[in-house]
Amino acid sequence: MDPIKNPFSPGAGAPPPELAGREEVLEQTRILLGRVKQKRPEKSILLTGLRGVGKTVLLNEMERIAEADGYRTILIEAHENKSLAVLLAPHLRRLLYELDRVAGAGDKVRRSLAVLKSFVGAIKVNVGDIELGIDIEPEQGAADSGDLEIDLPSLFTAVAEAAEERGASVAILIDEIQYFKKKELSALIMAMHRMQQRQLPLVLLGAGLPILPGLAGESKSYAERLFSFPDIGALSEPDAIKALQDPVQTSGVTFEQAAIQEIFRLTQGYPYFLQEWGYQAWNRAEASPIDLAVIQNASETVVHRLDENFFRVRFDRLTPTEKTFLRTMAEQGPGPYRTADIADMLGVKIHSLGPARAKLISKGMIYSPSHGNMAFTVPLFDEFMRRAMPEFEPNE
Repeated sequence: MDPIKNPFSPGAGAPPPELAGREEVLEQTRILLGRVKQKRPEKSILLTGLRGVGKTVLLNEMERIAEADGYRTILIEAHENKSLAVLLAPHLRRLLYELDRVAGAGDKVRRSLAVLKSFVGAIKVNVGDIELGIDIEPEQGAADSGDLEIDLPSLFTAVAEAAEERGASVAILIDEIQYFKKKELSALIMAMHRMQQRQLPLVLLGAGLPILPGLAGESKSYAERLFSFPDIGALSEPDAIKALQDPVQTSGVTFEQAAIQEIFRLTQGYPYFLQEWGYQAWNRAEASPIDLAVIQNASETVVHRLDENFFRVRFDRLTPTEKTFLRTMAEQGPGPYRTADIADMLGVKIHSLGPARAKLISKGMIYSPSHGNMAFTVPLFDEFMRRAMPEFEPNE
């Protein structure tokens, strides 16, 4: 088996050879984009799911669909060290200059550049120096209050009106959206509310951890009426088989049924893990069909790779207290876990877990699927924790 021809692609956001099991959300995306272009109301989409389920891959595919439909796109990744305004501003500048080169009557593009300059000038006080090189006088009184909840809707309105004047539509795509501060998320929701109220051609396509619907709802109660929150989970067994079999068949290769079933058992259908096992199986197989023995031989390598990369980078960010907290969770199996049970195992009062729990949520390690319960945001992390901390006594 030629490793150069290996069809599998385990990597952060790397597109898989076969995007199986995601047809429904992609069709939902096409409907959203088509309706907004026709000035028909439709909910923007915020994907939610655990790590490794392919949210970033889907977001990239949504961008491709939007561009094929004539949309101008902006794709950004949120993180803890940059504000929403700082991330958006350079991309909006680029988009507006592109629109400025499109033939069309009116001056709304130039006005939106002036509004963007006002917006940037107002946020400098809060986020530091930003230079965008916009050679236009700022528009006084437009998006310059310094209050993001007031200014971002005004800025989005100016951008969407400029796009509309040029016969264009805009799609803003944001990955890891849960990292925005509450005020930023609130401003983003308010801005999209304005877009829907005025039927302007600007949509939001985002992705985040399972805590995202709760964060959005806490920020603005009407968020559930403004956004659709598709849950992106593990693949069903038929879709997992398709994700493995279809790519290799183009090279005249197949998996034996027992091999496929073993991969599904080990991965539980999570797309990133399917790619890892498929990749190693291809490289270890001498010829088609890829049999069960190949999968069994590959598993030790795959687990080691996952431990040293996918899992370890998250584990190394934890404090000793946080590691103990997660290891106690893992002691009870795959979860979800009752906070009261964690406290009992640690021999502490339940309220004393609050700070560690809050830190782990903010780091994106756990979330609360229901009141009083917790779960890992990373699939199979309980198994990793038991391997990483084998000598563990919760009451020590």
